[in-house]
Amino acid sequence: MEREHIEEIRRKKFSIGGDPNMLTEDLHQAVKNLSAELYTKDVHFLMELIQNAEDNEYPPGVDPSLEFVITSKDITSTGALMTLLIFNNEKGFSPKNIESICGVGRSTKKGIGFKSVFLITSQPHIFSNNYQIRFNEFPTPDCNLGYIVPEWVDNNPTLSDVQKIYGRSKPLPTTTIILPLKSDKVSAVKHQLSTVHPEVLLFLTKIKRLSVREDNEDPGLNTVNAISISSETDFQTRKNISAESYTLHLAANESKSGGRERDCDYYMWKQKFPVRVDSEVERRREVEEWVITLAFAHGQRLNRGMRSPGVYAFLPTEMVTGFPFIIQADFILASSRETILLDNKWNKGILSCVASAFVSAFDSLLKTSQATPDFSLPPIFKFLPVNSSAYPELDSVRMAIKEKVVSENFIPCESYTNQRIFCKPGEVGRLIPDFWGILADARKQGVGLEDLSSHGTYILSSAFDAPEYNDILEFLGVDYVDANWYAKCVMGSNLIMGVSEDLYVRILYYFAENWGDYFHCTNVRSLPLLKYTNQDGRLSLISMERVTQDAENVFVSDHMENASWLIGWNHEFGCCAGRFFVPHNTQLALKRFSKAMPLMEWLKHYMSVKAVNVYSYAILCMDSLDNKHLAIAFAYFLYHSLKKKCMSEGQVRELCRSMPLVDNYGGMWKNWSGVLVPAKGSKWIGLLGSNRWRRRGFIELSGDYSLAGKYAGLHTPEKSLLKFMQNHVGASDVPCISPPNAAFTTVASPLTRENALLLLKWISNLRNKGTRMPEKFLTCIRDGNWVKTSAGYKSPSDSFLSSSDWGCLLQMGSLLVDIPLIDLEFYGKCIEKYKEELKAIGVMFEFGEACQFIGKHFMSLASSRDLTRSKVFSMLKFMRFLREKYLPTEDFVKSVMSGRWLKTVAGMSSPIGSILPDSEWTAASIISHLPFIDSEYYGDEILSYNTELQLLGVVVGFNRNYQLVMDNFEWPLYMASITVNCAFLILECIRHASLSDDLLCNIRRQKWVKTNHGLRSPSECFLFDSDWNCLMSVADDVPLIDVKFYESRIQSYKDELKKIGVVVRFEEASIAVSKRFKALALKNSLTKEQGIYEYKDEMKAFGVTVEFQMGPRFVITGLCVPTYSAGIAPDSVIALLKCIRNLKSGSVEVSFPKEFASHISKKWLKTVAGYRSPKECILFDSSWASHLERKDGPFIDEDFYGSDIKTYKAELVLLGVTTDVENGLPLLAGHLEYHSCCSVINRIYKYLKMFKWVPDNKTANWVWIPNGDDNGKWVNAVDCVLHDKDDLYSECLHVLDKIYENEMVNFFSMALGVRQSPSVADYIDLWKGWENSKTKLAHNECCAFWICIVSNWSKKTEKLLFENIKKLPVISTGSGGIALSDKDDVFIPDDMQLKDAFDKANFRSVFVWYPQPSLASVTRTKLYQIYASVGVRTISKSVKIERPFEMKGRGDARNVNKRYAMVRDGLFRIVLAFLSDISLELSMEKRHQTVKCIHDLKFLETDEPVMVRYSLPMSGGKAATVKASRIFRWERESSELYVQKIDKSSTEKERIEFATYFSQVVSEGLMWDEPDRIGGLSELIKLGCLLKFEKDAVNFLLMTKNLHVLVEDEQFLISEVSSSV
Repeated sequence: MEREHIEEIRRKKFSIGGDPNMLTEDLHQAVKNLSAELYTKDVHFLMELIQNAEDNEYPPGVDPSLEFVITSKDITSTGALMTLLIFNNEKGFSPKNIESICGVGRSTKKGIGFKSVFLITSQPHIFSNNYQIRFNEFPTPDCNLGYIVPEWVDNNPTLSDVQKIYGRSKPLPTTTIILPLKSDKVSAVKHQLSTVHPEVLLFLTKIKRLSVREDNEDPGLNTVNAISISSETDFQTRKNISAESYTLHLAANESKSGGRERDCDYYMWKQKFPVRVDSEVERRREVEEWVITLAFAHGQRLNRGMRSPGVYAFLPTEMVTGFPFIIQADFILASSRETILLDNKWNKGILSCVASAFVSAFDSLLKTSQATPDFSLPPIFKFLPVNSSAYPELDSVRMAIKEKVVSENFIPCESYTNQRIFCKPGEVGRLIPDFWGILADARKQGVGLEDLSSHGTYILSSAFDAPEYNDILEFLGVDYVDANWYAKCVMGSNLIMGVSEDLYVRILYYFAENWGDYFHCTNVRSLPLLKYTNQDGRLSLISMERVTQDAENVFVSDHMENASWLIGWNHEFGCCAGRFFVPHNTQLALKRFSKAMPLMEWLKHYMSVKAVNVYSYAILCMDSLDNKHLAIAFAYFLYHSLKKKCMSEGQVRELCRSMPLVDNYGGMWKNWSGVLVPAKGSKWIGLLGSNRWRRRGFIELSGDYSLAGKYAGLHTPEKSLLKFMQNHVGASDVPCISPPNAAFTTVASPLTRENALLLLKWISNLRNKGTRMPEKFLTCIRDGNWVKTSAGYKSPSDSFLSSSDWGCLLQMGSLLVDIPLIDLEFYGKCIEKYKEELKAIGVMFEFGEACQFIGKHFMSLASSRDLTRSKVFSMLKFMRFLREKYLPTEDFVKSVMSGRWLKTVAGMSSPIGSILPDSEWTAASIISHLPFIDSEYYGDEILSYNTELQLLGVVVGFNRNYQLVMDNFEWPLYMASITVNCAFLILECIRHASLSDDLLCNIRRQKWVKTNHGLRSPSECFLFDSDWNCLMSVADDVPLIDVKFYESRIQSYKDELKKIGVVVRFEEASIAVSKRFKALALKNSLTKEQGIYEYKDEMKAFGVTVEFQMGPRFVITGLCVPTYSAGIAPDSVIALLKCIRNLKSGSVEVSFPKEFASHISKKWLKTVAGYRSPKECILFDSSWASHLERKDGPFIDEDFYGSDIKTYKAELVLLGVTTDVENGLPLLAGHLEYHSCCSVINRIYKYLKMFKWVPDNKTANWVWIPNGDDNGKWVNAVDCVLHDKDDLYSECLHVLDKIYENEMVNFFSMALGVRQSPSVADYIDLWKGWENSKTKLAHNECCAFWICIVSNWSKKTEKLLFENIKKLPVISTGSGGIALSDKDDVFIPDDMQLKDAFDKANFRSVFVWYPQPSLASVTRTKLYQIYASVGVRTISKSVKIERPFEMKGRGDARNVNKRYAMVRDGLFRIVLAFLSDISLELSMEKRHQTVKCIHDLKFLETDEPVMVRYSLPMSGGKAATVKASRIFRWERESSELYVQKIDKSSTEKERIEFATYFSQVVSEGLMWDEPDRIGGLSELIKLGCLLKFEKDAVNFLLMTKNLHVLVEDEQFLISEVSSSV
């Protein structure tokens, strides 16, 4: 039957056995072209066959399968090297299918796909449902047509041949296609079979198995990589919208992998989308829905090492998208099946839906099962197309997916609850990896982290927050949380107090490690992060900010064994001066921490944590001991620290020297010189009666130091601390203390025996220590009458301790005075061991001292004038007694010899220097006034005591006492009374004594020397010598000393006489006589003898120069220039030059004497500028004429001297005259000041410029400023500038480019250093001038000034400006220029509302000027900065808000609804969120109290405007005031808020005004104690007001500001506030 069907087709369709068909050749060519054009590659036949197999019908209960077997057996006998067999268990070919294959235009899918095999075979065979046919690409001879003409196959192959290849163990599938391969196609077919992609079955709904293998007799010859692919589908589909999802399991067994099976699950998402009208195409017109399937591989995709296709049209294309998922849809393919048509609108429409399908699939993957663990979710995100596609059209799909995903709540967040949280990527933040470890360990330790995402940012799931997902998270825009989040997390999650110490230390290290890169400038500074033990002994936290601002100090112990010790004592000290310790357990954890060193460095640098030992801690504490309790506690601290050996002995002693002490009055002493033990129980109080050391800075310790005490849990027995204070502070008691330099009253009266002996022991201790007793202390002891003696209580200085050798003295002395002896019976023998001490305080022991005592007694009588003549003789007799008994008299003599008790002719005198008169003193008594003892008073008896008097210092006998005579020298009333002996005594005194110049002059001047002309002064006298006879004959009136009167002895005093002016030498006499002779000669006139020239030869012989030719040297040496230079004739000058020439012509080198140089340096040469010295003159010749004219400088006057003067050029040069042009610079320059003619000055300037003249003194006036042709003035270079581009300095500086040509301007710059333009200082001087002379400036003037200041701005400019400028420009309201005002009366308008208020008040301008329109070089911002630097205030900080005006209708104010006045829930949320900022550190109670301030306000509406007065303080005590409407007024005392009546139909301007003033008044009312925070809160409230405090809008606003309402505040809003608003 099947064979007949084939014969029928051949006969009817192809006319085989009938008439030939004329279209046969054309039909053959059409089929050939169709087969060739279907695909560009030979091997695409494989996909077409797979597609045909997918389209086939299969019997029920059969797993559709497709098998490819390639064999080297030529079962078709066509000579093929390889044959490919395709086995398919479909229902088989029907007659209709056969007919389709044999057609062209009416071919079914099976028919069209089959024709592709002709690319690899010439004779394809089909064995199916008893059909056994083949086709041939070459035209059959029967009809000349190929491709579609079937031929029946009887043999080659047979079914047995096919079964053998397929395998005899299983039945042949229904359909077998046999393709003997073209020889040139074998390699390509093998390659394609070897590379069949394992995912080829992914989107095929029927075929469940596909295999490829090679069959050869020798399996070792197999080259095809065999594979067996199977698929299973989880048919538990999940419906969702118009979509379904299922899981597909693919398994592949590949020969290359050793037969090991590999598999993969694919999550399949199939979703339908309506076809858009603009995407419809003709070939899909009947299709109404796009079905898009996305495949997501769970695990490694099956790929056999090949690139995995990303786009399927049921079968894979060759498009590799780079996406981690596969797109399947009914795409329109290119004819090659390699790609889809990307520019096709049908395909574009499909691709536009891929993003939606992906998002739906993604949502399903993430959220379908809540039972899946959280760690299974992040791998799903690997399906996101992070990497760009090579196809731009597909890359747009990628971006569309990203856009949709980032707008969905897809990101899993860490919740630490059973409830999963998904958020948008923009709402989620990542954490630094180390922090996750901290959170994990904290949770293990019981810290609740359920609110982890309640700190302003949702936190990414920890499973997702891993490095492997970095690219994905970056693609989604999930960034790390800002550093401030960590601060909120640590506080909100109790991460500090709720974790172990080891984990707490890790948290600290986390912040330390990331500080510089992450946390340095964040609110972590205000995070209470550091643990410390507070003053109550409880654990507290402190922030870095507080440590810095409050100067808090946190410490750790250097040595852990002392940590508890320090913490305990710090608690005892009440943590004074903000000093706290890190808790002991925390310190232990720090020590254990592996990275303790860098952590401690961070704590030290940023948290001010210092490591201290007990000693350094003690040093720190000392400055903070500000009350007596702390000071005493500190003493106990040192006592116990030493006892516990926490400090060394030396350290404790050093601390004790400077620690504050508490005195008996409870006063604190930080500086003290010494310390007394407490008075109670002390010895010093009994001896001294009071603290006499106070002035020395000694303090008496408080009695508390003696008491028992308990500090830091330690008990101290009574007086233990006092003993410590004695040993280490030096707390002392008598007799171990240094005495005060003060008197004490107890010694003024008798001391008890015990106190007297204590005092002596005290003195003994001092002596043993080598300590000197203070003067006042010693004096009061010496002078106090406390010593019991035989004469009663006496002072030590009046007491004696006698010995056995005193017997004779007492016998004699008792006759004169009662000697007080210490009472040995009273004091006992023990006093004798204090002899040295008694001696030190004045007690006398020695015999001599007794003598002194007696002497003092006599002296006391003398002072009271009771020492009579008889008493004097008693003393002398006592001395004689001592001398005769061979007893020492020195002590007695010393005691009386200095007293003024001896009567002399000069009055009462001491014995010392008094004279016992005798004959030797006769001459001396005439010429001096000496203190002779009054012999008339004492009588001759006094002479018998000359030995005793001499012991007392009386002068007995002359004994060459010349000096005494001179010291008391006095001329007698009559000079004639001076005897010869007196004269010689005077000369002896001159020889032996020392005379003052005045006394010597007095002796020289007085007329006391006897001469041949009477008494003369020594200076007039001559001591005659026999050799003087010739002199005396000339002058016989010379006064000669009377040798007859003085005798020859006078000759022995020549030296002394010479000293007083007497002429004693011949030479001196000659000079004196000569003077007398000259005086005589002047009285007569002497005449000049004539006829000298008669003796010319004789004179020449004597060496006199008599020839003129030999005379020039005399001219040179004798030259004298007259004072009147005009009197020097031209001939005289020429004659001088000739003399110089004559000298030059000689063979000897000429050298001028100094006198000649001095004479010629005078002004005697005549120049055109007057007489000058040669060095100031120039010789004018032709070389000068090209530069200057003769009148231009000090040129020699040729008209005066004649032209011959030029012939003496060399001689003039010798005199110093300038002749060379280049040497005349200084002279011409110096001559400038004499000129006023512009043309002359210009010529000189050009000359100077040509020879590059530079002045030695640039400060001189070198610049000529003309005023007309012949008038002007010379000025200094500093008063000039070369250019003035702003034309401002014409009045204060000389601008040279307006006077001189450019050539000369350059000369002034190079030679004189004239500035190019005015300096900053010039501009400031100019401004100062404007301040004094102008009230307004032109715009260009002001701009020019400030452009200069801005362009030259520096610290120096700032200083100049600040010190010099008093006035500044202000914005003028009119057009009359820019006004200047005192800088104290102008302000920077940093608040435009205030500026507007003052501008509208028509008050004079108070705001600083800036250029309008703005200049690029002078911006308003820069000017404001400059103004501020010179002291200009901003208006916002200067203005004062005075009490608002009283409202007239205040009593008529009406209550209004709070909501009407914008007091709504949103307002409270904003305030609470703002106050919860951790930097404010406000407690919950404080926040709630602040909100209730608004809640409890009484709102009153008034028709009257609510006004406020602004006052701006000005200089001179004045103020500018303006009024402005504020709409609101808050009366804090009465909790009332007045509101100006609100117009509901207000304009936008009025709405913003309302919001502005409302936010200001609320912020100022709430944050009055935090002025710096007012602006921030005001801005938030203003925005909320404009949003009408709508809840969602407010929440979004807070989120943008990184603020949120805390849980406790939410509850407060619900319970306390919201219900009543």
